[in-house]
Amino acid sequence: MNEFEFMGYRRRDGSVGVRNHLLVISTVACANHVARRIAEQIEGAVSVTHPYGCGHIGEDFLRVLGTLSGLGENPNVAGVLVVGLGCENITAGFVAGEIAKRDKPVEHINIQDEGGSLKAVQRGCEVLVEMAGEVLDVEREPCSLSELVLGIECGGSDATSGLASNPAVGVVADIVVDAGGTVVLPESSEWIGAEHILASRAVSDEVAKKCYDAAEYYVRRAMEMGIDFRGAQPTPGNIAGGITTIEEKSLGTICKAGSRPVQDVLGYGEKPKGRGLYLMNEPGLDIESITGLAAAGCQVIVFTTGRGTPAGSPVSPVIKVTANRETFRKMRCDIDVDVSSIIEGEETIEEAGKKILGEVLKVASGKPTKSELVGNREVAILRVAKYMF
Repeated sequence: MNEFEFMGYRRRDGSVGVRNHLLVISTVACANHVARRIAEQIEGAVSVTHPYGCGHIGEDFLRVLGTLSGLGENPNVAGVLVVGLGCENITAGFVAGEIAKRDKPVEHINIQDEGGSLKAVQRGCEVLVEMAGEVLDVEREPCSLSELVLGIECGGSDATSGLASNPAVGVVADIVVDAGGTVVLPESSEWIGAEHILASRAVSDEVAKKCYDAAEYYVRRAMEMGIDFRGAQPTPGNIAGGITTIEEKSLGTICKAGSRPVQDVLGYGEKPKGRGLYLMNEPGLDIESITGLAAAGCQVIVFTTGRGTPAGSPVSPVIKVTANRETFRKMRCDIDVDVSSIIEGEETIEEAGKKILGEVLKVASGKPTKSELVGNREVAILRVAKYMF
């Protein structure tokens, strides 16, 4: 392999995965227990569970359906079993039908049709074992960095994030884009005060307007509810970590995206339609962001944190990076890369960025992240509702 290659799994649709999961997706909260039980009994299987699936209409219906199917469509997934109850409106058949469009092996069952939870668990295990024999017999092969879709996220930020770890990830973003790959930056509520910088890099006036609209949306929604947005941004943890204003936080946030042109602003969980740097319009809630990035097809997610977080994903490995030496010391079991050497003057931002890229390539080739080793596999779907901003 050359320095910008990794060992991945080539899928039938031409995409490349960095994991070879059997994914068990629950369509509704009532099916969560059955989905978890099935995944726990089959090696190589992981489950997606959540508290939703029932009573959705309109845009909210499409959001939840799109997120669940997007997770199943992710290249890291070799095959999918969708588990429903049988009377919800986000049905197993709907979700499985969307996933099947990607030429991915997918089956679905309903607990009511199978005759209850125990029989559904038994039937689900039978389906997964049969599927495993068809899809797991695949070997890794050399893949180009141009085939990587990299998600970049931050959470539990402190002053070291904007000064060091985020700019270092920006180096990674530029290298991936220059190699022909794709990078996705979410967290539009954390562009406020810096959205003009992103807009100045947009490939068109239309995309520039999307940058402004995405940031303005959250301020407007808060004002409509009579809420002072400054009560949520920066967060109490951000302030305790030395961040003083939303503009300061935003300037640090957008550093993760490097310096290349912005191709478009995506909706939540929307897949990029080309290569290069993309933004995603979503409010920067950590687990919702990770889930949206995985649903958009990101095979790997780099997550910077100043104060520390164990958050992970069942679909895409999440690499934690910190520039806070004390945080790394206290949370070594959760954090993969320490770049506090930037703060201490022992390493440049460029050198640290190349170190992070090296970790990305190792993880893409099969090295487990700390969140995978610990078992952090959270899922949260951004809902369309008046109270969500």
